[in-house]
Amino acid sequence: MGNREDLLASARRCLQEKGYGRTTARDIATGANVSLAAIGYHYGSKDALLVQALIEAMGDWGESIGAALAGSAEVTDPKERFVRCWDAVRDTFEEHRGLWTVQFEIVGQLAHLPELREQLAGAQKLGRLGLAAMFQGRTEHLDTPEELARGIFYQSLLLGQVAHWLIDPEQAPDGAEILRGLTLVSGETLGAARA
Repeated sequence: MGNREDLLASARRCLQEKGYGRTTARDIATGANVSLAAIGYHYGSKDALLVQALIEAMGDWGESIGAALAGSAEVTDPKERFVRCWDAVRDTFEEHRGLWTVQFEIVGQLAHLPELREQLAGAQKLGRLGLAAMFQGRTEHLDTPEELARGIFYQSLLLGQVAHWLIDPEQAPDGAEILRGLTLVSGETLGAARA
């Protein structure tokens, strides 16, 4: 690996081990065995590097959840598929705890980091479209208003489920609980038959 890749790998380790706010440029440079100046040369700033590390880690989580969701692809009943998918998502949280902790930490700092907010906002649409594709068992990301609406819905559920899990894994909702809530709320909102 070159300096650029070493810095990215070190930044990912630092995010997992120390979080966003406690990671210094020196931590990253030392972990990559490069000079501090290399961060500026390759990424412009420590924040830009950490955002890139976070986006890459989210991509890895996406691959791991995609593999977990692939096991639900053969399920033809939409409700059963929904439950299995959300159970599979919840099962990934322990392995990726650092990633989720860092994301919530960063959200709390966005008001003071406009550059970081802009970078994350730019990646958000792609993340939403990726979630919509994953939960529907597709590999291609369709950029339509309908897919974006699905992605927004899935992202909202995901962040809520993660927050519950980070607070108390034993009380984090499983797929059946999420489906039950969805059924109740959609019935009340859309006037559909109640479950």
